Amino acid sequence: MTESFPLSQLADQAENVLQLCAGVDDSQARWRPDADAWSILEVINHLADEERADFRTRLDCILHRPDDPWPPIDPAGWVLERRYNQRDLGESLQRFSAAREESLEWLRSLGDTDLNMSAPAPWGGRIRAGDMLAAWVAHDLLHLRQLVELHYAWTAQRMGPWSVAYAGDW
Repeated sequence: MTESFPLSQLADQAENVLQLCAGVDDSQARWRPDADAWSILEVINHLADEERADFRTRLDCILHRPDDPWPPIDPAGWVLERRYNQRDLGESLQRFSAAREESLEWLRSLGDTDLNMSAPAPWGGRIRAGDMLAAWVAHDLLHLRQLVELHYAWTAQRMGPWSVAYAGDW
């Protein structure tokens, strides 16, 4: 892989994830702002599983086995099935970091890759390798935003009865 921007983004964003979890205690790691929201632990374990089972695997399919069906995944189901919220935050962060480093090494090993290579997408049409790589980088950003939102909600809840409104609109 000779594209430096996505590789540097994936490396930097992994560091950002780790930084957003620095100093998070067990109570905050497992806390959810509501029944439909994920906790920090759930986000981290989702990222680790997506790293191995989704983005890397599917990019590999596009590049090396474009006619093979993609292995099924169930990210939303895995949250409960794999008991993400019962895991240890430190171990979960290690698992994510190791998976990301494996991904970066794999991406670097690809050398000069044609990102216009494509494969049939399960939802119809085709998806290019570059599209999958771009989505991988964007996926991190969505979950970085989610982690920041969880920190904000945790802070607002913990600061009660005082209001965070003066800080500005969220």
